[in-house]
Amino acid sequence: MRRKLDVTEGEFTLLRNRFGRLIAGTAASAMLFAVAACGGDDTEAAPSGAPAASSSAPAAASAKVGLAYDIGGRGDQSFNDSAAAGLDKAKAELGVEVNELEAANGETDAQKEERLRLLATGGFNPIIAVGFAYSGAITKVAKEFPEIKFAIVDDAAEGANISNLVFAEEQGSFLVGVAAALKSTKNSVGFVGGVDVPLIHKFEAGFEAGAKAVKPDIKLQKKYLTQPPDFSGFGDPAKGKTAAEGMFDAGADVVYQAAGGSGAGVFEAAKAAGGMAIGVDSDQAKTADPTVADVIITSMLKKVDVAVFDFIKNFTANTVKPGITVYDLKAGGVDYSITGGKIDDIKAQIDEFKNKVISGEITVPTGA
Repeated sequence: MRRKLDVTEGEFTLLRNRFGRLIAGTAASAMLFAVAACGGDDTEAAPSGAPAASSSAPAAASAKVGLAYDIGGRGDQSFNDSAAAGLDKAKAELGVEVNELEAANGETDAQKEERLRLLATGGFNPIIAVGFAYSGAITKVAKEFPEIKFAIVDDAAEGANISNLVFAEEQGSFLVGVAAALKSTKNSVGFVGGVDVPLIHKFEAGFEAGAKAVKPDIKLQKKYLTQPPDFSGFGDPAKGKTAAEGMFDAGADVVYQAAGGSGAGVFEAAKAAGGMAIGVDSDQAKTADPTVADVIITSMLKKVDVAVFDFIKNFTANTVKPGITVYDLKAGGVDYSITGGKIDDIKAQIDEFKNKVISGEITVPTGA
């Protein structure tokens, strides 16, 4: 039996303020206290499997999707915005209602748990958690609401009702590493990671492997902005700028950032130094501040939007399955961007490496 959210509107406002801004789609806000009425792109990676364990298949028109963002939320021009794009597409094409909750710097696992419970008790199904930081929270909360379908991006948290949307970040990073080495005239490139965690190690490992596949003797500078449990490195442009400035001053002419919202500072540093930068997750030459967008020669595309839309679409079709779905280069889950034409002259060379990764001739390290 699903639990009903038994609070007054005033109490709910306090909860909402505590756990982040609530962005309600269509009539979702007015229906928040009701019990739920029901339980992509060109990628080839759409999850499929046995029907969900519910008494009847959910209908798109009645599905209420809850999404909990990672630090930075909608507007980070990166990882969270990609998830938001998938949610927006589902709203437009599938007719689902949506509610979005944002995270705050320095919050505890208990706060993440309560954010997910707020959605679950508000009648939202399915619920998507954006980022590995929700691993412990979603494992716990999913057990409390076995009739609700959960998904988590970038983590393998296990549960009978948890779908894992994971990516081969190292493969996409390999390709932009190739681009960085081919474009570098100083034989020195840099990598800025938001937080020193295994997930971001995949970006670093792939980038380094790609650069050294082109120039084995190339110099790689690397810097992580924070150490866990401090995850502010994903939302601190000032730290990103300082780290990148140090790399440009030390001779790098291309810097790749896998730092979420902190990447904006890396772009500012590249602009000031007359250098080049590489974006991450989304095509940041399109989303970054126009005053710095021209320094972004390419971005490692991590198609979180595709994964989020696929999951919601499968929910409406009653074909959601638990477990891991990997969005890799072969499936179109990662890639590189060509906006601005700054790597048109080397695209053929990058694609040669891309085909070798897809065929298995090249195995990209994960940094594990």
